Amino acid sequence: MAALPSHQELAGVLAALRLGVNPSDLHGSLTGYLCAGGVAGEDDWLDRLELAPENAGAQRDAVLKALLAASRAQFERQPARVLPLLPAADAPLARRADALVEWCRGFLGGFGLVGTTLRVELSDDAAEILSDFGTIAASRLEIEGGREDEQAFADVLDFVRTASALLHRETSAGRAARSLH
Repeated sequence: MAALPSHQELAGVLAALRLGVNPSDLHGSLTGYLCAGGVAGEDDWLDRLELAPENAGAQRDAVLKALLAASRAQFERQPARVLPLLPAADAPLARRADALVEWCRGFLGGFGLVGTTLRVELSDDAAEILSDFGTIAASRLEIEGGREDEQAFADVLDFVRTASALLHRETSAGRAARSLH
């Protein structure tokens, strides 16, 4: 599987390009877009996410290319293996938790960009997952940094990873069934 750039590396590129989005939000947006069946080419994926870099050559940046390749690779095997882009594990828990909230926000936005063309009726479980992502995205996680908080964060992260894979499986199956008709 292609490796995601680090959160810090992507933050530097995004700041230099003045894209006005943070690394977790961008990765969440791209992941949600791809999960819902969006098609993202090397030359147009930022446009498809409705981001307009000031530098027209931004999409040729090696770090952004690596982000796209790694994001696509998340869905190449079944089940999908989604790894939200977060600050390094040694970063303060509050920073990682905030990044997960941003990732979920981005995921919902990216998923929604395809939603109107998805034409797949989502199951109650999938609708509940999207609702849960909305709850996370609207949260301000209160973190004290204790062992219980680390475990709670790990549990939420595991849910997000698993739920993203389930959403992809459902939307893929729905698209495959629709194409047969």
